[in-house]
Amino acid sequence: MWVVKLGGSLMGTAALKGWLDALAQFGDGRVVIVPGGGIFADTVRDAQVKTGIDDATAHQMAVVAMDQYATLMTGLNADLVMASSELEIAKLCLQNKAIVWKASEMVLADKDLPMNWDLTSDSLAAWLATKLNAEHLLIVKSISPSHTEKIEFEDLMSEGVVDLYFGAYATGKSFKTWLVGKSEFININQPISHLSSPMIGVEIVAGS
Repeated sequence: MWVVKLGGSLMGTAALKGWLDALAQFGDGRVVIVPGGGIFADTVRDAQVKTGIDDATAHQMAVVAMDQYATLMTGLNADLVMASSELEIAKLCLQNKAIVWKASEMVLADKDLPMNWDLTSDSLAAWLATKLNAEHLLIVKSISPSHTEKIEFEDLMSEGVVDLYFGAYATGKSFKTWLVGKSEFININQPISHLSSPMIGVEIVAGS
């Protein structure tokens, strides 16, 4: 299983459609796409400034914003289907569907998750990857990773590339984590079930 987080910064770019089409075509029932919040989460931030709602309320609204992005994704590719629970995901995988995660049901039911802006869809993608016993977590960003073999979680968190909780949710797990540039969908050209490794991006590792 691959969990693929597609950042909100891809919205409005050709790369978003490219990723959705590639994953729908080659996902082979082994891909769950995690949407970012994008402009929908930005609207929540603006609403918080204007109304003074607390972070917990804004967090709930931002998670629902991910659902809006998920709906948009399925509107861009009719072969994608949304799933809200682990059971739905399992059933759709058996049907070889490419899945977009509708996050709110699972996330808002878990009261142990932090409810503030420091927890973003990056960490939620890692949280989901753990629940699904995924093999790979791909974090797709608009930035292009430097051509190194590996990069450390701590560096990405300090640079603001991923959120401050990301290391806690992605370090020491059964899955490998990869930082992937937005244009690398062009290298997905065979069924994912045939691949033991994504063959794209830079692996993210714990510091020594």
